[in-house]
Amino acid sequence: MPTPTRFQVDLDALHANLATARELAGGRRVLAAVKANAYGHGLVPVALSIQERGSAEWLGIAVTEEGRQLRAAGVTLPLLKFTPTLPDDLPEAIDAGITLSVGDEDAILAARATAAEAGRVADVHLAVDTGMRRVGAEPSDVERLAALLAASPSLRVGGIFTHLPISDVVTGAEFTRAQLATFDDAVAAAESVLGPIELVHAANSGAVLGHDLGRTNMVRPGIMIYGSYPDVATVPTRPLRDVGRWTSRVTFVKRICAGETVGYGRTWTAPADTWIATVAVGYGDGYSRLNSSRAGAPAPPEPLSTAASPDGTPQRGGRMLIDGRSYPVVGRVCMDQTMLDLGPEPPSVRVGDEVVLMGTSGSERIGVEELAALMGTITYEVTCLIADRVPRDLRG
Repeated sequence: MPTPTRFQVDLDALHANLATARELAGGRRVLAAVKANAYGHGLVPVALSIQERGSAEWLGIAVTEEGRQLRAAGVTLPLLKFTPTLPDDLPEAIDAGITLSVGDEDAILAARATAAEAGRVADVHLAVDTGMRRVGAEPSDVERLAALLAASPSLRVGGIFTHLPISDVVTGAEFTRAQLATFDDAVAAAESVLGPIELVHAANSGAVLGHDLGRTNMVRPGIMIYGSYPDVATVPTRPLRDVGRWTSRVTFVKRICAGETVGYGRTWTAPADTWIATVAVGYGDGYSRLNSSRAGAPAPPEPLSTAASPDGTPQRGGRMLIDGRSYPVVGRVCMDQTMLDLGPEPPSVRVGDEVVLMGTSGSERIGVEELAALMGTITYEVTCLIADRVPRDLRG
């Protein structure tokens, strides 16, 4: 194992979470979002596993290169590109059989011309902006755009969709319901011109977990299939299984004296004689520098209170697990290495020992939601930041 830091991906857990999404979807088709390297879990192997097991009917991507990689690897499932496609990117996207999102007249005309030039009929889904204010047609423009699509023989309208920005927030229920009502009207307007549209979809993970899905007939789970709720403050309503387990190894153990400092900037001073372990992971691997110990940082929320130093001092920063015990990060996370405080007693920790950054060790667990809380971000970003140099070990 020449690379000590690894990201282990439990495909059985991923498929169990997809099964939960399908159950909640109530017979609707499932599009699994695999964009952004499958949220850091490995684009091609995750997509191939979904295809082989039949866990989803569609896959969702964000850039044409993702689609090219999937096609080259033998993925034949339909691929929906959520984002607009620039004109110079259209030939490759159409050649790969990627379903395009279109949301205005220019996008429709460009896709129509490129598909016609290639002698192809390109599949498109009409994106409708019901409140995200990012991309997509204004609801009032849907009927006009549907007429343009109907007059485009090189395009096939296979679907219509919208996106829900606060479906994961309890206080966002009223806004989400209003969005879905607006979307229903937009679908009706499009179908008055085009006739019945095969796929109507709006539900991301938040909506799958907590909203009435209405007349839609496909859902688009993303973060939930990777084992996380879309918001760290979400009260779990359905159990999800951890998919990723991030580990590294101890490379050095040394004793330091009271008053000595550790790491760049000398930001941590040992309050007493103690032992320090160096771990072969850093921000170059995606382990955020925000996990550094730091003066004045907010006290970590539960369950981070278990990250106290071995002498009982409350920890302000990240922690890691070794053999079922929690050890706090001390000093600044470096590009390739991070230091832990093992405490004043001669440690049982040895060079080569496994270190868990995310996942379980014995009865202890560091969830992706804990790392997100420390970083002041969302669970999505934690795994998306895991660098390419960290090998993905897939099992199941």
